[in-house]
Amino acid sequence: MHMLYDSDTYSVTHMLADAVAADAAPDANSGRAGPALLLRVPTLARHGFEIVDKRAGKEVYLDGSWAELFQQHISAWQRNTPTQEEVEDTLEQYAELAQNPVVVH
Repeated sequence: MHMLYDSDTYSVTHMLADAVAADAAPDANSGRAGPALLLRVPTLARHGFEIVDKRAGKEVYLDGSWAELFQQHISAWQRNTPTQEEVEDTLEQYAELAQNPVVVH
């Protein structure tokens, strides 16, 4: 999990499906992943993005084609550094999809 953006209005976190598997050590004898690792690898390895609209107290999780589209925005931002206003305008469009209230455990 990586925090990509955090402001007074929005936060964006990149959830990596392989983050659980990456911290496991390989089997000492074979050098390959041991049985414990195989049990921890997600069946459907997919990454996604969580966008939290702090003003509305809601969040949306983007995965699949939505995550790919959002990744294209991030790649464009890396090539051409946007203003905070441009980033927030884009996040506002995605935040319109937010239906889930933010719940703190």
